[in-house]
Amino acid sequence: MDFMKRRAFLKAVGGAAGVAALGVPQLFSADEPLERVAGMPHRLLGRTGERLSVVGFPGLALIHHDQEKSTQAVHSAFERGINYFDVAPAYGNKECQAKLGIALQGIDRNKYFLSCKTKKRDADGCREELEESLRVLKTDRFDLYQLHHLVTPAEVKQALEPGGAMETILKAKEQGKIKYIGFSAHTTKSALEAMKSFKFDTVMFPINFVEYYTCGFGKEVLALANEQGASVLAIKPISWGAWPKDAKRNRQWWYQCVEEPEDLELALRFVLSQKPVVTAIPASFLDLLDRSMDAVKKYKPLDEAATARLKEMAANRGSIFQREQDRVAMNLPHREMPYPHHPHECA
Repeated sequence: MDFMKRRAFLKAVGGAAGVAALGVPQLFSADEPLERVAGMPHRLLGRTGERLSVVGFPGLALIHHDQEKSTQAVHSAFERGINYFDVAPAYGNKECQAKLGIALQGIDRNKYFLSCKTKKRDADGCREELEESLRVLKTDRFDLYQLHHLVTPAEVKQALEPGGAMETILKAKEQGKIKYIGFSAHTTKSALEAMKSFKFDTVMFPINFVEYYTCGFGKEVLALANEQGASVLAIKPISWGAWPKDAKRNRQWWYQCVEEPEDLELALRFVLSQKPVVTAIPASFLDLLDRSMDAVKKYKPLDEAATARLKEMAANRGSIFQREQDRVAMNLPHREMPYPHHPHECA
């Protein structure tokens, strides 16, 4: 990269440095009127002008099913009002994005919002992965492309420096292959570092009542995203925290999910009442997606009674992110978390 191009790149990446000081108006209100499509509420995706279903389709869920079932599930979700489909090459070692690419055929490309991700931190690796994902998902563009699973500030710096993944992402946006740019993260330090270094359109982060009420996880990220006018895409929204030691596991998953209809509705009410959350992606099981679609049709902002019930439910539940948070806070080497359900799941 020559000197002038390097200066232009650094200027583009550094453009977010003064975002907080600009006093970006709050673009989202927890009690704003919601549009509905087939009964499914849709919300404005911050400054983009797009509208997303408040429940997103978890592409990882397709790992549990063959192509026929996957295609049926995608079409059924679309018919029920879901227009936001999320996937990544890491899900099922590329299996899920291949299934989703086939499943989306027959649906008007202009009527759904497709997001994909990259774990590559270098420009060349990102370029190769981006082009493969476009090909496999049978599309000429991604509505949203995200740096996937940021954990440490060092990863953020690597991705955003000249020669990093952001170099490819910015070029792809110029070429019309990407509309909006986001990231997903599992630690507060990495998320804040990313937001302070670049003007991301979206922030994908774990937001749920257990983490929020037991250790405040998510509060700082929500606050800065709201200040910057970025939209939050909530992951782990129906987590009930770590499995209790003596709990009987009803599914092979690395955390327990809220599953009873009334409690599930409360969990999603919590997430969707947090500014500036726009949408939530349930745990990657089609039955939980189905229950979540039903639950959000009854959505209303939290009240005191709901809050009290959620705090009771959160009491004595274990965080699934605190260990990773602590390691990063102490600048200890990052260790890939051993998810028992599948090694490639990490939104």
